Amino acid sequence: MYAFKYHRPGTIRQAANLLAKNPEAKIMAGGHSLLPVMKLRLAKPSDIIDIGRVEGMNTIELKGRSIVIGALARHIEVANSKTVKDALPALAEVAGMIGDPAVRHRGTLGGSLANNDPNADYPAVVLGLGATIITNKRRIAADDYFTGMFSTALEPDEIITKVSFPLAKKAAYQKFRHPASGFALVGVFVSKRGSDIRVAVTGAGSNGVFRVKAFEEALKKRFSPKSIEGMTVPADGMNTDIHGSAEYRAHLVGVMARRALAAA
Repeated sequence: MYAFKYHRPGTIRQAANLLAKNPEAKIMAGGHSLLPVMKLRLAKPSDIIDIGRVEGMNTIELKGRSIVIGALARHIEVANSKTVKDALPALAEVAGMIGDPAVRHRGTLGGSLANNDPNADYPAVVLGLGATIITNKRRIAADDYFTGMFSTALEPDEIITKVSFPLAKKAAYQKFRHPASGFALVGVFVSKRGSDIRVAVTGAGSNGVFRVKAFEEALKKRFSPKSIEGMTVPADGMNTDIHGSAEYRAHLVGVMARRALAAA
């Protein structure tokens, strides 16, 4: 690693002030996104601002027709939450299949969304439910939040504090896992909330998480795997690497979407 200054602010306001004063600084929550790239010397922050012990940011609450989860809630806390299991079981299932036990006990909801890894699971849930990202400055709709691979709408001094997930009548997630990391080679989250039907895909797109509008339109007639039978997505814009070609990932999008619909 390169040399850096370490800060442990007691509040989000203090953390935001440190960010504003140090343009090359990085926020650290659980550390599972930031520390690996620092070890590989792919990131060189001047300062690390550790918000992992800021109090009151790991809460999980049912508020009306939404579940509001603090940014510092660890994956295991979301997976084991009775509130989440009862009101939005698909979200609990997703959290329970992230990475391995070490990742689930340290990684956080806010850290995952701030990093926006193109193979991460949470972006598909957030986009697939039409969730709202709440920061120290504003509220950002999921459709406006994800702007590209490892890129978000967050401003330099903006910090995620909570995420509000609307409850869905039906929802499910299916992914084709990387056998070593547990990351999604292709993951698809589907949901039905009134007339709002969403299909969100992670792992496949070269520009990060995205919605499949053609699938959504077909599912408005009937929310069933049969409604998208034979449908696929273009290979253009899909990832290609040693684990799978663009054509293979495009095929998997349809397969995982149908499995998710069956599960929902």
